[in-house]
Amino acid sequence: MNKKRSQENQDRQARLAAIQAEQRAGERKRNALIFGGIGAVILAVIIAVTLVIVNQVQVNQEREAAASQPIEGIQEYPDVTFNHVEGEVEYDQAPPVGGDHNPIWTNCGVYTEPVPNVNSVHSMEHGAVWITYDPEIGQAEIDKLTELVGTRSYVLLSPYPDLDTPIAASAWGLQLKVDSADDSRLATFLDKYIQGEQTREPGAACSGGLTPAGRAS
Repeated sequence: MNKKRSQENQDRQARLAAIQAEQRAGERKRNALIFGGIGAVILAVIIAVTLVIVNQVQVNQEREAAASQPIEGIQEYPDVTFNHVEGEVEYDQAPPVGGDHNPIWTNCGVYTEPVPNVNSVHSMEHGAVWITYDPEIGQAEIDKLTELVGTRSYVLLSPYPDLDTPIAASAWGLQLKVDSADDSRLATFLDKYIQGEQTREPGAACSGGLTPAGRAS
């Protein structure tokens, strides 16, 4: 009887050990699947992030390379004056690229109404780029220009009545006129001349000045 009981105990222990071993094997398999899946997700995220970073680095390098080269079609005006004056000023260019101007600058941003020449010239003295457009170019073109400006600082975007070209980009002493918001030279102009070497007062603010009516952002 004792031998029988002993054998039964041994059999039960063997079956229990087998069940436990099977459970452990199942847990190991589940853990492998779980951790393998997590690892695959992490690897996919790392690859995706790496591709985004590499792509952005490549885009930045291409933009820097383009900005380092002369921009076709740009007009230079090296002898503009820079006195602070009160009242209106008659400018030789429309829109102006420099000259005497009001002591208060136009705050940078996107405007849906025209902004004053005398204040916006001061913004360019501080390193701003002023993008102006014919109000008749259509909302789709205006939206593209607004997207181009994006979150960039030191940019003015505004309509300019009676402009002799659909779009003009101006910086201190410099101007580029184009027919379409899709013209790649506009982005290059921004990259090259926002607080670029032409800036007469580097580090000066483009906020804390005048905010005319019609500011959209």
